[in-house]
Amino acid sequence: MLPRRTLGKTDMEVSLLGLGTVKLGRNQGVKYPQHFKIPDDKEAATLIALAKDSGINLIDTAPAYGNSEQRLGKLLKGQRQDWLICTKVGEEFINGQSHYDFSPEHARSSVERSLRRLNTDVLDIVLIHSDGNDEEILRQHGTLNALAALKKEGKIRAIGMSTKTVEGGLLAAEQGDVVMITWNLQYPHDIPVADYCHQQGKGVLIKKALASGHSAQTQPLGSGRGDDPIKRCFKMIFAHPGVHSAIIGTINPDHLRANLSAI
Repeated sequence: MLPRRTLGKTDMEVSLLGLGTVKLGRNQGVKYPQHFKIPDDKEAATLIALAKDSGINLIDTAPAYGNSEQRLGKLLKGQRQDWLICTKVGEEFINGQSHYDFSPEHARSSVERSLRRLNTDVLDIVLIHSDGNDEEILRQHGTLNALAALKKEGKIRAIGMSTKTVEGGLLAAEQGDVVMITWNLQYPHDIPVADYCHQQGKGVLIKKALASGHSAQTQPLGSGRGDDPIKRCFKMIFAHPGVHSAIIGTINPDHLRANLSAI
């Protein structure tokens, strides 16, 4: 069974791999190397069952992922207790374009909408979906304060930010419970955030661990013949004691099995 780690100072045990679901709801404006067809409900249910049977218990979504939340609300019916759900606030994807609203009012309405869409009374993790201006959002918009209030009301278990800068990651770790950072073979720049989170007991989720699918298509410079970049990446990431889970956004069952076997 896939190992689990305690997510910072929360009481949540997360599997080393989490299932990202942008591809369940959106195939526009994404950075994957190849175009893909959004899976139908049967295909999506098969993928979710495979993930669950393999020991994955973390599922990642967002309002910006098209109709991912709405689909998960139906697909996870009857198995809510088997999953930790991470969603986000701040970014909306409308008519092929991203739009951002980090006001406290929008954060609250977004969370209430996610609760309805996902058919649940509580969201396990809610992150601010940054547009890149991490520090400005955290210092000036009051978004995290709004999430903290919702956490106090019992509608959220852990709060934080999906960041795009080291400075923003450090500030988000200081103010929240969980930070989602980028780390892969080509991008090591957020490691100081993972270091700080480990020291302070904060949760760390990794995004783009496989560089949005590009790592699986290229061999790193200097690698030997037969070297598997996916295994190298996971070995590097999970050797860090501050990392708790990496979100992998595949819709291909064979790719998911390969990722699991690489752990």
